[in-house]
Amino acid sequence: AVVDAILAKKNLGTNRDLAPVTVALGPGFRAGVDVDAVVETKRGHNLGRVLWTGSAAANTGIPGMIGGFGKERVIHCPAKGILRNVKHITDTVSRGEIIAVVETENGTVPVKATLDGILRGLIRDGYPVNAGFKMADIDPRADEYNNCFTISDKARCIAGGVLEAVLQRKGELGL
Repeated sequence: AVVDAILAKKNLGTNRDLAPVTVALGPGFRAGVDVDAVVETKRGHNLGRVLWTGSAAANTGIPGMIGGFGKERVIHCPAKGILRNVKHITDTVSRGEIIAVVETENGTVPVKATLDGILRGLIRDGYPVNAGFKMADIDPRADEYNNCFTISDKARCIAGGVLEAVLQRKGELGL
């Protein structure tokens, strides 16, 4: 099975010829055309639902609200290059503090925290990134430190959908 979990919000080349079972997460894929199944990633009643035809809900570009913050808690890469982390997941950060730098052909570009909170997500050090790439997530809730070590409700729903799709498709194929 191949599971496209890149979460790029678009198909970067995944197709049904890659494996007997192909599953993709979120928008940008057509179930039954590009892949065998698409798993819905948008929060709400359909989160984790397996689609055998059609597409997931379109990308709104608006992250879910946490502690009164939406867009500002998600940090996008300011330039193309290699990411070098200054901070680490679980670090408490302050708005304006440098959490990483991007090494570009023309020098380094700082990446700053957009609000006060706990660094809950961060692309790994040394990873090549493009401008606009989602690279970090800050949780404004100081009492949610342990969430850095557990799987979120959203991720569990999506994982359940992937498992359902793979097992059902394998059963249909007699694998």
